[in-house]
Amino acid sequence: MTGVTAMVRCTANTMERNGITYPAEDVGPWLREADLTHISNEIPFVQGCPYPNCTQIDLRFCSDPRYIALLEDIGTDIVELTGDHFADHGPDAMRYTLQLYRDRDWKYYGGGEDRNDARQALTMEHNGNRIAFIGCNAKGGGYATASDTNPGAVACDFEWMYKEIDRLREEGYLVIVTFQHIEYYSYAPQPKQIEDFGGMAKAGAVIVSGSQAHQPQGIEFFSDTFVHYGLGNLFFDQLNQPVCPNLACNDAFIDRHVFYEGRYIGTDLLTITFVDFAKPRRMTNEERIQLLTKVFEASGW
Repeated sequence: MTGVTAMVRCTANTMERNGITYPAEDVGPWLREADLTHISNEIPFVQGCPYPNCTQIDLRFCSDPRYIALLEDIGTDIVELTGDHFADHGPDAMRYTLQLYRDRDWKYYGGGEDRNDARQALTMEHNGNRIAFIGCNAKGGGYATASDTNPGAVACDFEWMYKEIDRLREEGYLVIVTFQHIEYYSYAPQPKQIEDFGGMAKAGAVIVSGSQAHQPQGIEFFSDTFVHYGLGNLFFDQLNQPVCPNLACNDAFIDRHVFYEGRYIGTDLLTITFVDFAKPRRMTNEERIQLLTKVFEASGW
């Protein structure tokens, strides 16, 4: 499981200069070796997308279709579509992006061709483990445009999600829920996050993960459920940004979840830090201790 991917602005500009797969030079092996690699790509691919501009002022984003080579390089299997920017270039761009994923046999969830498609749980069986993914955009409104006739991210309908988790559990699935939630710039989870993530945990999800955070956030256990409120960025240009207190956006997690014989066994917290606007690298032991100390303290441990 990974956090924010947005191949735009300085991330994309660096890719143009250093090579499209440059961002994965250090962390690519971690991602490729997983049985299932999840990417939360917030941005639509657009033919004729303008050359990336580091000083772009507006927040209407697109990625050149060539950039999908980065997602291919890291072994993408699953694409989360709950992100705020999926609808930035309208319905045709979203449908084009979905077709690119289908052409590569990548599965997606949390968004789709319409509300019905976007609500569908992604179910799969791998090495005897039955796993299901569902996700939603907690901000709603213009961020979640999936409707009866329009593509986009799907808005959270918590009552429906509670019932869906129950249904999937009855069918023997281990349910993973992911959120595009409010973007808090703090290590500690905020009350609305705790309420919403906790609701999914109490409903029976085995993992609840925040895909929205641009910085690492806290971790919690609800009985046997692992909750990670925010992983931080995977490929996005927030190096040394003042919006992130104490440069917190420079660091992030990749969560490696382990399943065996139909059970969730545990999670390996892989820690990364950015070397420039596009490429994260594996942390040193000292850097890792510093990050985990901050996150564990924010988690009340």
